[in-house]
Amino acid sequence: MANEDRDDGRNRIDAVTKSFTVIRGLLELEACGVRELAAHLEVPKSTVHVHLSTLEDLGYVRNDGGTYRLSYRFLEIGGQVRHRDDIYQVARDEVAELARETGHVATVGVEEDGYRVMLFRTEPAGSIFNNAPTGEYTRMHWTAVGKALLATLSTEKVESIVDRRGLPRATDRTITDRETLHEELETIRERGYSIEDEERALGVKSVAVPIEGDGGIDDAAVSIAGPKHELGPERVREEILPALRNVANVLELRARHY
Repeated sequence: MANEDRDDGRNRIDAVTKSFTVIRGLLELEACGVRELAAHLEVPKSTVHVHLSTLEDLGYVRNDGGTYRLSYRFLEIGGQVRHRDDIYQVARDEVAELARETGHVATVGVEEDGYRVMLFRTEPAGSIFNNAPTGEYTRMHWTAVGKALLATLSTEKVESIVDRRGLPRATDRTITDRETLHEELETIRERGYSIEDEERALGVKSVAVPIEGDGGIDDAAVSIAGPKHELGPERVREEILPALRNVANVLELRARHY
């Protein structure tokens, strides 16, 4: 396998990059044949077949009569990575109780590589509101958790994330320019919480507060999300924010003694 020099001066193994491109493509298509995946990725079928065969031999891809899909090996890896994360250990029970208390989806997320990562989510029984999976990476500026986390960062760090990840639009309410984003982050710092108001998905509202990490635990944010019509200003002020702040305070105390 050859090393490939990139413009940033770092060496990379081209075959590894191609394998992860195949993995990402298979994730996007869910299940497909070699021809379909090659067309989706715009790479030769022979290349796709070699990488799929290797991943199959290693147990990371399943081959059901020529239809390929990712295996549960990725769940094993992701589960172990999350289980070793201190903020997950500290937050999971409190976040689950928050969902039961409010009757809405509750999540805790962190920033990684300029994205919001949903580390844990839970919702009350019978809820079918939010199907976003645990482990989901998404744009920081789309979500309440992401904006709460951005507000804890320096201006230089925020600019670095925007330079790398951009400010793409998800809905017509998404923030798409730097000045507006910085104004929003300053507002979040002053009031201590963020609001996602249909900025990622129409009809969806979310409120988040930051959790200050300590003792090696990363900063995080905890949120409540639900249909916009169920999270009006009065309910947010009188019920949702007190519940979120209580959880954040508990988690910050636990983080200091974890």
